[in-house]
Amino acid sequence: MAALARWCVRRRLVAVLLWLLAFGGVAAAAAVTGSAYSNDYKVPGTDSDRASQLLASGFPGLGGDGDTIVWHTDSGTVRAADVEQTMTRTLDRVADLPGVASVTNPYDDPESGQVSEDGHTAYATVAFEDAAEDIDAAEARAVVDTAKAAETDGLQVELGGGAVALTEVPGGHLAEVLGVAVAAVVLFLAFGSLAASLLPIATALVSVGTAYAGITLLGHVMTVADFAPMLGTLIGLGVGIDYALFIVTRHRRGLKRGLSVTEAATNAVATTGRAVVFAGATVCIALLGMLILRLSFLNGVAIAASLTVVLTVAASVTLLPALLSLIGPRALSRRERRRLAEHGPEPEVPTGLAARWSGFVERHPRLLGVLALVVITVLALPTLGLRLGTSDQGNDPRGTTTRQAYDLLADGFGPGVNGPLTLVTEVGGAEDRLALDNLDTSLRTTEGVASVTPVTYNSGGDAAYLSVVPESAPQSRATSDLVDRLRDEVLPRAEAGTALDVHVGGVTAGYDDFADVIVGKLPLFVGVVIGLGCLLLLLAFRSVGIPLKAAAMNVAAVAASFGIVVAIFQWGWGSELLGLGSAGPIEPFLPVIMVSVLFGLSMDYQVFLVSRMYEEWLETGDNRRAVRVGLAETSRVINSAAVIMISVFLAFVLSGDRVIAMFGIALAAAVALDAFVLRTLLVPALMHMLGSANWWLPRWLDARLPRISIEPPECRAAHERLAAATDAEVADVLAEEERQRDVRDTTG
Repeated sequence: MAALARWCVRRRLVAVLLWLLAFGGVAAAAAVTGSAYSNDYKVPGTDSDRASQLLASGFPGLGGDGDTIVWHTDSGTVRAADVEQTMTRTLDRVADLPGVASVTNPYDDPESGQVSEDGHTAYATVAFEDAAEDIDAAEARAVVDTAKAAETDGLQVELGGGAVALTEVPGGHLAEVLGVAVAAVVLFLAFGSLAASLLPIATALVSVGTAYAGITLLGHVMTVADFAPMLGTLIGLGVGIDYALFIVTRHRRGLKRGLSVTEAATNAVATTGRAVVFAGATVCIALLGMLILRLSFLNGVAIAASLTVVLTVAASVTLLPALLSLIGPRALSRRERRRLAEHGPEPEVPTGLAARWSGFVERHPRLLGVLALVVITVLALPTLGLRLGTSDQGNDPRGTTTRQAYDLLADGFGPGVNGPLTLVTEVGGAEDRLALDNLDTSLRTTEGVASVTPVTYNSGGDAAYLSVVPESAPQSRATSDLVDRLRDEVLPRAEAGTALDVHVGGVTAGYDDFADVIVGKLPLFVGVVIGLGCLLLLLAFRSVGIPLKAAAMNVAAVAASFGIVVAIFQWGWGSELLGLGSAGPIEPFLPVIMVSVLFGLSMDYQVFLVSRMYEEWLETGDNRRAVRVGLAETSRVINSAAVIMISVFLAFVLSGDRVIAMFGIALAAAVALDAFVLRTLLVPALMHMLGSANWWLPRWLDARLPRISIEPPECRAAHERLAAATDAEVADVLAEEERQRDVRDTTG
């Protein structure tokens, strides 16, 4: 690490130029190729996937996206001559637009069921030539604009569907700009130097910008969800600014000790840079743990987010030292430079609130530990009510056209019309056709079914499908229960004695299958992520207790943050007020992604906090001093880093995207709890209570484990001495050294 830092400092212009060339080259390639994102939630082998495949092969014309145009009038009916003429002309114009395959006009068939019983609402179905993820946003916008042009004072026109949702994707980068602005303010207050406060932001922006463009290119070679770039940006800005903050803080400390700019930058990368690389590795391991689920949808998200973290770490240990050498002593504020010139180097010791808090925790570990546990437990309780399911356009903000269309359809035709189930099967002969006719009849009497369309056969007569409209909304638990009832009871009876094999598809069925697969693999996934994280901490800190405490703390942070997400998004506590739409279930893929990200990020503070304690432990062998000094010297920078990360994450609530807002709130809550409750309260309290047992490792295990080092090089001699000594010899070895007592030895 030191050699790398020296090279970057000595050839700072080359290092900066290489990063700018990488950023420009990848961004240009992404601009030329464009994006190719795909939200493919299908899980091969599930019942809904088989239904989708059979429908696509038997009815090729149904492969495109199907959207709706809904119109409503409060005075009169939609059958009025003026309304019918206006909407017929509008639908004809929509049918002639590029990308539109067909439009089903309810006025052409009075028995279509597309006019509500009260006559106030009607809808038309717009069939696109391509699936929603392949539709050009401009084509979808043309459909929306053409349909909305028909609106008058007495006629409301709204649109819903996957293609229409493309037109409501928020533009601009308000969330990123706001998050970066808050981070800049916090950094300036922490450093007092404009130059020093801008470097972490510049480093993060270059690395995240390169990663964003790289994710765009990644979408051409594998399945990458459309929210992956935003998620990568969210994670990258948070960890990138934080990693740079830790290194700049160490660099500034070196300057205050009288080191030259080159020595201070090299020392910062050789010490704190090690912890940055280690922390980044834990984040990547947690993210890449999603690969064991073998779901293409999650594979792209994992690799995209990991790419962002790798680039932010690389920029922190290469680009940042080059920039630090460019600004020279201006990393210190004017007052700090003047003081250094007048009084010379002075040892930097923890003072103020940080030192007082560290002493307070040392004196009251049990009380504070219990208080922290109570807070975490209360916040985690809502997690017990977590329900995975499909949040649909009924959860969009009230002012969106998709939400308006959803509500109009639900009011006029019942909530189930927004998410019908599709039953698909191969047909062998007359006996199968007779069974399908009987199935149509039995479905109409099934609990939870509002209506059933007649059976439709393909041109060859070897495949058929019918649509079942539930009485409940797509995201309702009652609809999920209906899917189970059809698969377990109704369809097996209808298939008995025939060659039929009826599969249930549709939005709810697909999401339920996706959720079942994820929940089934979740224990393995969590076990692997926790196990690998613990192994890394075991190798780094040569302790059994540190990894076990870290795993427990990470699980606590994840559970508490999930509790907050459930309260806001599932229970609806303030969701409408925040512009996040109405209450609804949690998307099935969110727990896996959030566990990965939260576990990785929570490891960061564990590494930075405990690595400083470990450094002090290696020097002194005094656990109380190690915990007190480690907390006092890192709590301020950890709190500053946490404020930055929380600000960045909360800013993404303004993105207007429900999924990204979930991530933002969950990550912000987890970081806040981790930094202000777990790492600066519960962890040091437990370490004070456990004493020297914190650093215990069986000698047989210590001898067999490979050694990795995140402590500063100057501590390695002490490390080797402690490793070689027996427990009884440690005191004698340490007693031989004359250690000068400083202010850090005084509690509080």
